[in-house]
Amino acid sequence: MSYYEPPYFLLVAGLLIGVACGASFEAVLKQSVQAWAKNRSTRNLANLQGRALFIPFLGICIGICLFLGSGMTIFGFPLSLAFGIAFPLTLLIGALVWWQLGKILMQLQQGGSKALDLDVY
Repeated sequence: MSYYEPPYFLLVAGLLIGVACGASFEAVLKQSVQAWAKNRSTRNLANLQGRALFIPFLGICIGICLFLGSGMTIFGFPLSLAFGIAFPLTLLIGALVWWQLGKILMQLQQGGSKALDLDVY
């Protein structure tokens, strides 16, 4: 009989990876949008979704996948099933968030910050 120990380390590591990459993502996004707003260059805001922004976003997705998979394992799911659910779920949500970010950046470019004023609604 083997004793199975839940992956608490992976749970905490996934959370820390997600938070650290999230802070980096926020800083890069703010810096890029502020640089675009200063220059109002012809450069498309959707082009800000380059490597500098994608790498922290990928880190967030990896952290979320680790957190979800290890969290389900802690609650009794087998490791393969837990990460079999966590990986596609993270991939789908990550793709939807990345797509939505592109749409928001296009709205910002077309209508300025007034286009994103959610208090009006």
